[in-house]
Parts: sequence; C-alpha cells; structure tokens
Amino acid sequence: MGIEDAFERAVSRHDARVAELGLDIWVGSEPTFTDREAQAPPWLHAALGGDKELRAQAFLSQLSSLMPGGLLLRSVGRLYPGEKLPRWNLGQLRNRSGKPIWFGPPDPVLVNADVPAGSPDIAALAQALSDALGSHDAPVKRADAERGESEPAWQVTALIGESEHDTLVFLIRAFEKAGETDAGTRCCAAIELPAIRGVERFRSVLAAIERATLASGLQALVLTGATPPVDDTLELNTITPDPAVIEVNTAPSPNCTEFLWRSKQVYAAAAVLKLSPYRLYFNGQVADSGGAGQITFGGATPETSPFVRYPQLLPRLVRFFNRHPSLSYLFAHDFVGGSGQSVRPDERGTDAFDDLVLALALLERAPDVSPELLWKSLASFLCDTVGNSHRAEINIEKLWNPYLPGRGRLGLVEFRSLRMQHTAQRATAIACLFRAVIAMLATRAYTLPLIDWGRELHDRFALPFYLDKDLDAVLAQLEEVGLGLSPEISQVLRQNEYRFFGKVDLAFGTLELWRGLEFWPLVGDAASPEQTGSSRRVDASTTRIEVRWMPLASESEGVNTLGNWMDWHIHVNETRLPLRPEHDRHGPLAVFGVRYCSFVPSNGLHPTLQIQAPLTLTLRHPEMAAQYVVRLHEWHPEGLAYPGLPRNLEDARERRSGRVTVVQEVRSDRHLGPESPADQERPSPGLTAYCLDVRHG
Repeated sequence: MGIEDAFERAVSRHDARVAELGLDIWVGSEPTFTDREAQAPPWLHAALGGDKELRAQAFLSQLSSLMPGGLLLRSVGRLYPGEKLPRWNLGQLRNRSGKPIWFGPPDPVLVNADVPAGSPDIAALAQALSDALGSHDAPVKRADAERGESEPAWQVTALIGESEHDTLVFLIRAFEKAGETDAGTRCCAAIELPAIRGVERFRSVLAAIERATLASGLQALVLTGATPPVDDTLELNTITPDPAVIEVNTAPSPNCTEFLWRSKQVYAAAAVLKLSPYRLYFNGQVADSGGAGQITFGGATPETSPFVRYPQLLPRLVRFFNRHPSLSYLFAHDFVGGSGQSVRPDERGTDAFDDLVLALALLERAPDVSPELLWKSLASFLCDTVGNSHRAEINIEKLWNPYLPGRGRLGLVEFRSLRMQHTAQRATAIACLFRAVIAMLATRAYTLPLIDWGRELHDRFALPFYLDKDLDAVLAQLEEVGLGLSPEISQVLRQNEYRFFGKVDLAFGTLELWRGLEFWPLVGDAASPEQTGSSRRVDASTTRIEVRWMPLASESEGVNTLGNWMDWHIHVNETRLPLRPEHDRHGPLAVFGVRYCSFVPSNGLHPTLQIQAPLTLTLRHPEMAAQYVVRLHEWHPEGLAYPGLPRNLEDARERRSGRVTVVQEVRSDRHLGPESPADQERPSPGLTAYCLDVRHG
C-alpha cells in the first residue's frame, strides 16, 4: 500500500468515527494560488489587472476537465470598499452526484477559438427562451441600451409561480470574444440570470434555457448574473481575485474523504497552470501564497450546522482554542497577532478578555440559546481590535448574522489562522484535526476556564517547539475520547520544514535553527483610512529564531570526548542564553528564542535601530580553548547574487541551509576554568522567560 493510499484510508477512518457519533460536519475551503515567478502588481499586492482573469479562466477550464459534467457561470462578485465595480466571479455548477447538469452550448472558455464568427440572432433566442419558460403572456421586448453597446439587449419576463415576486427578468445580449483568425471578431450569446430562489426552481429554469439555446443552434453561451442557489444535491465552486492571488472557493464537502478528492483536483489544476500555493524568495525563505488557506465548517443546511444544533459547541471551541495556541499559530500564515488577519480573542487586551469570560459564563447559564443569541453574545469578541469580524481567528460573520443580508445566516464558522498549505494532503490533515476537535466538543462538555496567557502567549508560543508540544496535547485528548487521528495524518500535521533554516553538527552536539513567529505591529495611525482599509502597514523588520541544542545520537553510547553537551553554552553578543531543558519524541534537548532586527524598514517603529544581521551565536565550553561561531545570514554568506528564484522547495531548503555558517576560533576573551556568576547571569533588558531580544542592546 502506497503512502497516498495509507493516508486516504486514515482519512476514511476519521470520517467513519465522526459518522458513528451521528454528527453532520461539512467542510469547505478557500485555497489561494499565485504566480510565484511573476513580479507584476496583480501577483504581488493588487487584486485585479494583468493576466489574472485570463489565468483564472484557464484554471476553471482545467478544473472542469478534472471535475466534468458542470456548467460555467460568470456571476457578479463582491464589491469591496474603495472599489468602483464588483470583482469578477467565475463559477462551476455541478451535480454532487457527478451526473451532467448541462447539455447545452458551452462557455467560450471551454471551446477557446472554436466560437463561430458572426453575431447570433439575439431576438430569436429571446423568443425561444420565452417559449421554453412558458411566458406567453409576457412579451419579449428590447431593453434600454447601455452606454457603449452597439446592439441593445433583449428582455424576457417570465412568471414562475403565482406571486408577482416570482417574476423573473432575463437579459440577453451578444457577447464578443476577440478571435485571432481572419474571421475577426467572434460572438456568442450571453444570458444574464436573475436571482432565483430554490434549487428546484433554478433547475427548471436551467432546463428551459438549455432547450432554448439548443433550438436556436448556438455554439457557445455565456451565463452571467446572480449566483445560483445550492443545496446537498447541487454544488458551486468559484474562482475570484484577491490581492496577489486567485482564490478558489470550493463547494463544501460532507466529509474529509470528499474534501481530499476535491482538494486534489484543485491543486492539480493549479499545477498545470503553473500557479503555486506558496512563494519562494531568493534567499530560500518560504512564504504563504499571499491569500492564506481558510477552512470553513457547517452543515448541509444552516439549520443542520453543528454550531446551530449544538449551541454550546462554539463557546467550548473558544475555550479550547484559548487553551491550545498551537491551533492558532502552528499552521498559520506569517501575519499573526493582534494586528494580523486572524486575531485571537485574548490578543485584544485585558478588558476584552475579562468581558469574554463573562460572556461565556452567561451563555452557559442561558436555558435556551438560539443561533442569533449565540452570534450576538460572541460577535463582539470574535473580531479584531477595531471590530472587524472578518479578521478574527474564529470568524462567525456567516453564522447567524442579521446584519449581513443574503449570506449572514448560513450556520458557518471559518477558521482564518491557516496559511495556504503546500499540498492537498496537508490541507486535509488540518481539516481532519479541526473536524475531530469540533466532533469532540459537540458531544462532550468542556468547561475548563480561559487562560490569561499574558506575555507568555507571544513569548513561549512564538517558538515552534512549544507549538509542537501543544499539538501533541491536542492529539492526546482526541485519542482519549476515541477521536484520535491515525499516524498517517499526525505525521503530515507535524511537517513544519519550511520553518527550518538548517543545522550544525559538531563533535559534541547538534545546533538547529528554526524560524519562530513574529507578531508584527502596525505602523502609524491605526485609525487612518490606509490602516483600516483592505491593507495595513506593519513593521516586519523583527525576526525571531528558535535555537535547539541537542546531544549527538552517539553521545548516549559514551563516544563524546569533548564534554557533556549541556556543558556547552550558547552566547549572543555577551549574553549567555538561559537554555530551557526539554524533551521531545527523540529525547532531551534545550530550547530558547532570539529576536533581532533583520533589516531596516523604510518606515518602522524604531528609526534609530540598525540592522543586527547576521545573527551570531557563539558556543563555548568553560574548559575548552576553542569556541564555535555560528552565523545565520539573511542572504548568501559571501554576498553573492542568487541565480534567480529557487526552482522548487528543495532548492529553497538548500539556500536556507547555506545561510548557516560555522567557524572554529581560539578564545582570547577570558581564562579557562569555571565561569563566574557574572558570566553565567549577565543581565540583559531584552531577556524574557523564553527569548532574548537583542534589539535592546
């Protein structure tokens, strides 16, 4: 059995256990992809422009070949603050059964240049649609021409039902597609769909459109307008633009097995189009795609959502996430913390934390918690510091929100503290983890109080080692209640190699350097339009490194001749790191963090602070004349230019590893022998329980 087969079997076992509990937990995602080779604004910071829409069309075409039987739609996208027009929205509508939903003419995206030249008879199509809809009493008429249109649209009005509210208005016009042949401009028809309530009604309308277009002999058709309704029989996958990326909003899956299948198709389609789930920088640094990889949970309908069926689930989830920061930070994108895109409730200050404690207590006392009461009780806490619920780690703006028309009461909870995962398997492993936690909390009481972590939240849990240990605790709790994840899934969850810089193997121990988390602060006036809009300026010049110091594998056999590994001390400048002794699955080690200024920003918090790179660590033994100087460089150690961006993740790993250098020197700073108390405990204003901040000097 191959690795992929073993992983799929493990996912299937997870699904079976959740099903045994009688739980209906659907899962959807929003994977984002970028052109990591491009340096144009649409692939760096802008939402629109360039070739992004054409690439998205090609993406949808490729996805349609992997997930056949669907219908392409060009619906109206969201209108964001500061933007004049709604963004484009490309969709694929499919039967969940896989049975083809459409036998009419395809969208031009699917037939490319095979659209015949010349203009279709729009008036004849309008009449054919009117006949197919059975709207004989409503005449077909010309619509008012919009500015710039060479030909006016035709309007078809149909009464579907008995009420005037069941009146549907369709607009039909020519849709031009530039061709590259002597035939010149190629045209097809475009039908603008009205908002249609109910899946069955939509299906009947779609069947009428199919009959009309086939009777008219159309070779291609563009369907635009309102987003269609969906249910447990009909699904919609959409592709939309976002700053630096294109975002795929996948249809929700009833279980993680289907989620894995759907994710594999999406990742495969992206790979064909050379769209990547991550970015690689010249120095080997690995970054998120630019749009993260949120995961959403709910039910087949709003009413069957686990968060609606089990009102105490969400309060328990808030408690559990508070007590397990690994769920907030271990799988997160680079921009975390109180200024970030996935703010924890306890990152908003003491007052908000105290009121959250009260809110959870009041919910526990309430005899009947409706979905709207649940939302009202927690919406003011699951948001960022200025009240933006979309920037919350646990986003409930679509749970039961009466102030978000059309999409506020869907029973959905979105988890935003997730980077875009590199593989479909990794995304699925995280979906299994979160889904298992939801299943546990839906069926078992969880009343442990919130922890006021204080400074420890951004000190201890900024280090990958402690996040890994906390994940182990989460997995152990799931195992205790019969919802444990198989080793094949746990192994994927522990893949954190993009944070690994490199290691130095010495004769007496091994030094590893890992990239920790940083909680970048906002710069300037946080209330200004720039800072409250779609992007905000932060100071990202601080880097946190985790130092792991461990014995050689052979040391336990008595091979080491240079002293016990714990007798060696690590210094940064003249401060000795107070390494914390720990254990992991492999044995003993020591851990500590170091923060430093890795570059000087053009506009940062500390204009007088100079660059402190490369970071220099010195290993010393009190009875050895030699010392070892390890440096982590921000760039090539010799200052050389890299030959372009890394080719792949392996190439990036080698570049990161190459930035770690070590040289042996003869100590001349002091006499040999036991260290004095002053040497052992040299004071530093930047020293905390888990980290040394060398920016303090």
